[in-house]
Amino acid sequence: MSFNDAHAFAFSLATTLMAAIVIFRAGDGTLSVTPAAEYDGDDAAIVREIDPFAP
Repeated sequence: MSFNDAHAFAFSLATTLMAAIVIFRAGDGTLSVTPAAEYDGDDAAIVREIDPFAP
């Protein structure tokens, strides 16, 4: 998934679930999106975090 696609998906997911979402780079180099509460990977792999409650 490209960064633009991942960002759009993460933003949509964050506003739908009203939860913080993490965009991270997987071991094979691809980008993926998951709720921050469910992410248990390496903090260095996080590309961006989207929080719908942030001002």
